[in-house]
Amino acid sequence: MHHTLVRARRTLVAASIVAACAIVPTAQLSAATPQSRPSAAAAGGCDVLAPGAFATAEAAVRAACSQLGIWYTWGGGHGPQPGATYGQVDPTDPASNHDPERLGFDCSGLVRYAYAQATGQDILAGNSNGQYHSPHATARFGAAQGTGPLLPGDLMAWGGDNSIHHIAVYLGAGKMVEARQSGTHVMVSDVRLGGDYNGAVRIGAGPGQNGTFSTWGTDVWTHAQPSTTSARVNKFAGPTRVKVGCQKHAQLVEAEGYRNDAWSYLPDYKAWITNIYIQGSAWLDGVPTCA
Repeated sequence: MHHTLVRARRTLVAASIVAACAIVPTAQLSAATPQSRPSAAAAGGCDVLAPGAFATAEAAVRAACSQLGIWYTWGGGHGPQPGATYGQVDPTDPASNHDPERLGFDCSGLVRYAYAQATGQDILAGNSNGQYHSPHATARFGAAQGTGPLLPGDLMAWGGDNSIHHIAVYLGAGKMVEARQSGTHVMVSDVRLGGDYNGAVRIGAGPGQNGTFSTWGTDVWTHAQPSTTSARVNKFAGPTRVKVGCQKHAQLVEAEGYRNDAWSYLPDYKAWITNIYIQGSAWLDGVPTCA
């Protein structure tokens, strides 16, 4: 969406493909000019702030963090290829009047860029609502779960179930990076769990090298057999990298709002774990079925 003189027509199109990303009243914003921009170093604190995420998610975090200080622009980041573009005037937000002069991102444009850089594919083109409901989501977390199960790279979202209007990248340690609204720059913020916070999704968390995955959650037990009634073997206090040898369908487990009958065998522990607590799809990609 490059800056052109046909601003009015372009604004009408934008309403259907980008998120508003308006969080606080514009009166609370500083009077930023089109030329002002803080340095990335001044914003600071943007990095992977917790362990357990896959390399792809960590790369997405760092890609988003590399854009600190870039302008928020309404409609920015939705060009033919991922990356900053000139914005548009949001007819509902006077603070956006300079957005056509600013090269930058809106909330979903930043998320699109981050995961395109991390994966080498444009897997999250579209608005924040489409990203939240992406088929590339491998796990979902409700608002009531807070940040407990979240890992760096997870996408936090605000709005209704089918009307998500804002999205941000979780960093860990209660922080996130976001393109928030007109008149501001890409920034690190404290997570906001109140208001219309809807929950979070995990994107494209596939297996790592040599069949390694990461567990999630706290105080998660493995078992001698693929059943919660079998003997406990060891407990993962927090997210832990594990090698998965194979997987099979066994006891149906309900936990953390999920139902899954898939279990994975961990050869290094000589134990089984329900796939609910392994980052990835319900049936792990690239992992063979146990004989």
